[in-house]
Amino acid sequence: MRKLVLAAASVVAIAFAGPAAADDPIVIKFSHVVATNTPKGQAAEKFKELAEKYTNGKVKVEVYPNSQLYKDKEELEALQLGAVQMLAPSNAKFGPIGVKEFEVFDLPYILPDLATLRKVTDGPLGTKLLKLLEPKGMIGLAYWDNGFKQMSANKKLIEPADYKGLKFRIQSSKVLEAQFRNLGAIPQVMAFSEVYQALQTGVVDGQENTWSNIYTQKMHEVQKYITTTNHGYIGYIVVVNKKFWDGLPPDIREQCEKAMKEATAYGNGQSQKENDDALAEIKKTGKSEIIALTPEQDAAMRKAMEPVYKDVAKRVGQGLIDEFVKETKGATN
Repeated sequence: MRKLVLAAASVVAIAFAGPAAADDPIVIKFSHVVATNTPKGQAAEKFKELAEKYTNGKVKVEVYPNSQLYKDKEELEALQLGAVQMLAPSNAKFGPIGVKEFEVFDLPYILPDLATLRKVTDGPLGTKLLKLLEPKGMIGLAYWDNGFKQMSANKKLIEPADYKGLKFRIQSSKVLEAQFRNLGAIPQVMAFSEVYQALQTGVVDGQENTWSNIYTQKMHEVQKYITTTNHGYIGYIVVVNKKFWDGLPPDIREQCEKAMKEATAYGNGQSQKENDDALAEIKKTGKSEIIALTPEQDAAMRKAMEPVYKDVAKRVGQGLIDEFVKETKGATN
């Protein structure tokens, strides 16, 4: 908190220091919590490259990966205070600041594939969700993919009963909390940057994540088993401080929007490749045994997760869940 207050104070001090020289670039500080060689990290670097190119250097994008500036819990507050201008938090991060609707993306097995996801994010439903961010002082610019989540632990996770009593790291999401409680596990909210050490020391027993996050954070080195479940999706919402964005010269904002659109297409195209490559690398190390579920075992997991929809309906909104399911089911017919 002290770091945020100091950062915000410095922003205010700069604002009152007088106008910048006409040739000084507009700085966009882009903070995120994952490694540069992940889908999000690569998309952020691509945005930097394109935004600086399309504005002829009038914009300078400073990318801060791996929680260099802020951890999960701090970054949205930092954006609202103006200490950074741009973030790409996961969908789950918006629940704690009062935009609970984004937790619909956390519902287990709600998204069968990436094509279905695109139908949601590129359509009216995706636009409607982004509009909910504006009263919080931010504008949603894009949806970025990470991929589908797998389960890991130091014991084999094959049946729902295998999860009972295990402590699982989760992002701050009531949906994810309900997911693990339905499995009899103990969910523990923890910053992404702290997960490796928590797994290594036994503070938590397991976690859920995409292959690229597991590999780049070396979680496979401290987890004996990873089960291919594809039970959930991790995606990000690129958000920018509303006051900052609205204050940009229209031509600069237009070029940044163009850069964001192209960076989004690039990053989302990289997502599947990065996860496939990460899985191959994890297999090469031999440090984690990869478990594939049979159709019967997969069906048992899905059935165990069904009550989660009812548990969180009041929080997320039954109408939104119905609308989301209608879109996702319709896409697979």
